[in-house]
Amino acid sequence: MGTRLGDIMVATTVTLKDLAGKTIAVDAFNTLYQFLSTIRQPDGTPLMDREGRVTSHLSGLFYRNVNLIEHDLRLVYVFDGEAPVLKAEEVEKRRERREAARLEWERAKEEGRIEDAFKAARASSRLTAEMIEESKALLQALGIPVVQAPSEGEALAAQMAREGIVWASASQDNDALLYNCPRMVRNLSISGRRRGRGAKQKTVQPEIIDLDNNLRTLGITREQLVDIAILVGTDYNPGVKGVGPKTALKLVTKYGCLERIEEEKGLRLDIPYQKIRDIFLKPLETELEPIEWKRPDPERVMEILCDRHDFNMDRVERALERLTARARETDGRQSSLTEFF
Repeated sequence: MGTRLGDIMVATTVTLKDLAGKTIAVDAFNTLYQFLSTIRQPDGTPLMDREGRVTSHLSGLFYRNVNLIEHDLRLVYVFDGEAPVLKAEEVEKRRERREAARLEWERAKEEGRIEDAFKAARASSRLTAEMIEESKALLQALGIPVVQAPSEGEALAAQMAREGIVWASASQDNDALLYNCPRMVRNLSISGRRRGRGAKQKTVQPEIIDLDNNLRTLGITREQLVDIAILVGTDYNPGVKGVGPKTALKLVTKYGCLERIEEEKGLRLDIPYQKIRDIFLKPLETELEPIEWKRPDPERVMEILCDRHDFNMDRVERALERLTARARETDGRQSSLTEFF
């Protein structure tokens, strides 16, 4: 879910060309769920191989990353580890919502409500352990580094950005900002897609949110931003009823912190907010190994996509030719981060 801060955070629209040469840590789970949600047939049925195994996530990873690499983006995928204990309730709620959406999808298909079926199907997306392992294998076959976080992937991506290992993190969730990520890129995995209908249809472009610039504009600290997020609702707590981002900003700007809000307004926030603050302000940090980009392994890619999952061989080969051509342009050298910073 992440935290709804879009109403108060300002983003700058850019193009993929603007991001050329940049190293970006990608929130793997967030991206995989996007592919599972959007890459579907009109009635909501995901892409599948002949054995009925879902392949939407692999299709998205392969073709999108080939496109991004052609635009000279250097990507590192960061995978979630063990979730904080406080997230257990939210995880269960998500499971229940997915199951309810799956049942609605089946009903809508039977009744011929195609648009409703597609909407429900998107909400039913499920990421399994097998999907995660195959995604890692495909990324590595493409030469893209994979990093395993000890806990929340966004926290590690933020650490990498703060340490200058990457230029930004890419996610659709604003939690990256709460973890003190200096820059967050939105819409990276869906850039170029069309949204809306008729005259309102527009092409999705990447956006950059600069944390420090937004904090200065809002006149708050990061600690206060975390308090705003807690009032709105995070993965670790439901929000305060009737309080959206703008109201939360007004409260924190006026009173300074959650303790003062409780004291001055006579409220009792039934939220373990100090524990939630610690998740964002004191996340687990990792001693990172040097990160390397390698030459793609076409045979391994073909094995995963075509031999195992029935992807169209000609189409995959054409994409691989573009990828290997890009590798030749850069002399195919295995580049460590020290060569870029």
